[in-house]
Amino acid sequence: MNTEITYKPIGIINSAWKKIDDMPIQSVDAQNTSGYIKLFPEYAKGLTDLNGFSHIMLLYHFHLVKGHSLMVTPFMDTKSHGIFSTRAPKRPNSIGISIVELLKIEGNTIHFSSCDILDETPLLDIKPFFEDFDNRINTQKGWLGNRPVKKTLSDKRFK
Repeated sequence: MNTEITYKPIGIINSAWKKIDDMPIQSVDAQNTSGYIKLFPEYAKGLTDLNGFSHIMLLYHFHLVKGHSLMVTPFMDTKSHGIFSTRAPKRPNSIGISIVELLKIEGNTIHFSSCDILDETPLLDIKPFFEDFDNRINTQKGWLGNRPVKKTLSDKRFK
């Protein structure tokens, strides 16, 4: 079995976030921040019918993260946890995901809000958000327990 996998970006995500410090760590905390994607022209036809959705999921490459750690101290805690029990970016495969609000599509440019993504991030894929399929109720928050999730900003810990 060949275990080598290669991904090719389909576009570039542009945002106001030029450096990792002090940017939101989740898109829900970035509701007043917009961004746009320049999809490479050869993928533009794939945007057909996407403009009927209010939200989309963006999968992207954490291009400034070097290496990975199996144990990390996430932004929302002071204790170390296994990387797979967090959303920390220092992952074995540097793949991020954000759910953003789709504002409009103009040609191969996608405008969105709730941007928690660093400028010039390579985009790997776009998927429509389906509320009926993607929302869950009565979920467990693991090590977060019943603590409320507070608005948190990024820092240099995962650079």
